[in-house]
Amino acid sequence: MSHDDERLRRWRLVLGGESADGTGCALAGTDAAMDGALTALYGNDGARNADRARTRSAGLGASAPSVARWLGDIRTYFPSSVVQVMQRDAIDRLGLSTLLLEPEMLEAVEADVHLVGTLLSLNKVMPETTKETARAVVRKVVDDLEKRLATRTRSTLTGALDRSARINRPRHRDIDWDRTIRANLKNYLPEFNTVVPERLIGYGRASQSVKKDVVLCIDQSGSMAASVVYASVFGAVLASMRSIATRLVVFDTAVVDLTDQLDDPVDVLFGTQLGGGTDINRALAYCQSQITRPADTVVVLISDLYEGGIRDEMLKRVAAMKASGVQFVALLALSDEGTPAYDREHAAALAALGAPAFACTPDLFPEVMAAAIEKRPLPIPDK
Repeated sequence: MSHDDERLRRWRLVLGGESADGTGCALAGTDAAMDGALTALYGNDGARNADRARTRSAGLGASAPSVARWLGDIRTYFPSSVVQVMQRDAIDRLGLSTLLLEPEMLEAVEADVHLVGTLLSLNKVMPETTKETARAVVRKVVDDLEKRLATRTRSTLTGALDRSARINRPRHRDIDWDRTIRANLKNYLPEFNTVVPERLIGYGRASQSVKKDVVLCIDQSGSMAASVVYASVFGAVLASMRSIATRLVVFDTAVVDLTDQLDDPVDVLFGTQLGGGTDINRALAYCQSQITRPADTVVVLISDLYEGGIRDEMLKRVAAMKASGVQFVALLALSDEGTPAYDREHAAALAALGAPAFACTPDLFPEVMAAAIEKRPLPIPDK
């Protein structure tokens, strides 16, 4: 196939083969099957044809067997990353959420974070015959995330905990030379062009005792689904570290403490209830009541900051926690989806208190936590 023919083929697949596509390209075999799978999902797009959009029906049909065949087709013809996007579009565009309540459908789909979010939103209406299959799907995604994220998180935070435990009579290999030099600048001898290290500062070695308390406070409104999934996985990883006492709190207009389920992030996720309103002030009030060592506590609020509670009280609580020594971190999202829609006024108010709010990817989260533990500036990504 020539380069021009290949370009026409690709444009034909993109444009959908309607009379005005202008390619004049006919498809056969695998290409025709791929085109059929794409047409089933995107063929009646309202943006291209408003009249058809008003009268369209779901291209996949209403029957579960039809959807199951389509799911099998797209997994045959497209890579996993594309399959996940198409599944997500099918759920959003064609209203297939209810079909996920059937075990056969769950066994056919490609599991990812977004699918987990959809399943969690359907948790309360899910029939018993489907719940075990749903848990298996969620378990697979969670296990994959934990394998990817756990090792780096533990190693990064272990280093931060070691560095945060400074000692003043270190062995030579444990000396923190940067801090030692800064602490002894008054002992500079210009005639010898050197600093006399009268006081040595070193890195402490991690012990089995609890060094830091971490409170994860997670907004479980529907828009935060991916963040809830990642936060639950990170919560379980942090809870597995003996040097960190981890508490996990989820909230909408009510507050639920899921700390006792942290040994299994799947239990945490099925303990959430995505959707509903938001009362950040109430959630922070509960978290504040659980703090016993403010100077050794990190509070991480994960929320789009759309507050349905008392705004001024929320800000007063953040200010009070910071004044007591708490390291306060505000994340607009913990996901790979970028910055979500968020309340800019509240974000600006938090920034004025010294707690800038920003979106954080799962890969960056260990570095954010390490910085908070060491009480140094957070690695805020460029906007």
